Amino acid sequence: MSDLLRLATAGSVDDGKSTLVGRLLYDTKSVLADTLDAVHRASADRGLATPDLSLLVDGLRSEREQGITIDVAYRYFATPKRSFVLADTPGHVQYTRNTVTGASTAQLGVLLVDARKGVVEQTRRHAAVLALLGVPRLVLAVNKIDLVDYDEVTFARIAKEFTAHATALGFVEDTVVEIPVSALAGDNVVERSTNTPWYSGPTLLEHLETVPVDADPHDAPFRFPVQHVIRPRTAEHPDYRGYAGQVAAGTVRVGDAVAVLPTGLSSTVAGIDTADGPLDEAAAGQSVTLLLEHDLDISRGDLVAGGEPPRVTDEFEATVCWLAEKALTPGARVLVKHGTRTVQAIVTELRNRFDEQRLSSTDSPDSLVLNEIGQVVVRTAEPVPVDDYTHNRRTGAFLVIDAADGSTLAAGLVGAPLPVLDGVDADAGGGSSAQTDSHALVSPGP
Repeated sequence: MSDLLRLATAGSVDDGKSTLVGRLLYDTKSVLADTLDAVHRASADRGLATPDLSLLVDGLRSEREQGITIDVAYRYFATPKRSFVLADTPGHVQYTRNTVTGASTAQLGVLLVDARKGVVEQTRRHAAVLALLGVPRLVLAVNKIDLVDYDEVTFARIAKEFTAHATALGFVEDTVVEIPVSALAGDNVVERSTNTPWYSGPTLLEHLETVPVDADPHDAPFRFPVQHVIRPRTAEHPDYRGYAGQVAAGTVRVGDAVAVLPTGLSSTVAGIDTADGPLDEAAAGQSVTLLLEHDLDISRGDLVAGGEPPRVTDEFEATVCWLAEKALTPGARVLVKHGTRTVQAIVTELRNRFDEQRLSSTDSPDSLVLNEIGQVVVRTAEPVPVDDYTHNRRTGAFLVIDAADGSTLAAGLVGAPLPVLDGVDADAGGGSSAQTDSHALVSPGP
């Protein structure tokens, strides 16, 4: 089992995400004394008798003043069993783009719902985004269970509805876990609650400590986007030529055969340098300088790849989550940033638009607007090496950028199909939980 779990929290506004994260940090004793003192002072200024644990996460001044989260807040904590990197994402619809950012590297998503409200529109939207991004496991935290008098029937109804929706999105049932919690009171967050004797499952922390961690980028084929070519040309290193960057996926060893894309040139790894000295091998997440046996014409934006190579193409289908106020229309001229390469591109076609509420689609829409998800065809001005997102999350993802002002317009996933289950009534619980579809967005699971 891996000793690190990356997770992201999401949910509608005021469902208690920040309080839940604060409770995790507080009860696992992951809070520095001066930070806790600042929270006590801020809480006292609000006239609160007990500390507002959400302030442990809501670090921005504007968030503390308004009591909302408007940015992705990353927190790191650990228990004797595992370390955690947690992204607390916003609840407002207009900040769905931040949810995409926070969940893009997550191995597990924690979705919160208010026990009084149940599954709402934003819950279904966030579940679709997590499925789209290939997050393999979900926890539904039915929060504020104390405000419905710890009612088992209410919890069971919400859990059944959500499981049906998640299954329709492509999640395997045993990868979705529902837990009744009260972030404010601490029920079933870290300590098991006596107020829910009808619940026999794990607490949230117990689940986070024991959930299997699925394959990480180390297990994918080697991918290395070149960020910088190092040629010191000094008397000490007259012939040195290295390629600096971060290993995006897989592992590389001295002596490995590699290809340089999009040119297709091949070579062998002659050395792996770091600031601390040479290595025999490097894995995903490490920043290194590669040395190759052959003197090749390589520049920033090229991809050094090993194993099964990505396809090199100037046209590909992709699913995009549109993140800009201005709409996307067919024929839009944009920039595509893939790895360290940025190329001019045209969105030649809008294939369909996905309704994440009813899990249906509209063919050939006129546009995609803020927070909408759809399938598009992208043609680039020059070939780019791409993997399908379902095979490699790092090199199957890209950004769509406004060529005029450099703002981010969309997050894109190469070759990721949308789930299309026409006729499913999301408000009725998404239909039979056993219903699946050949167009399932992901195939999560162990």
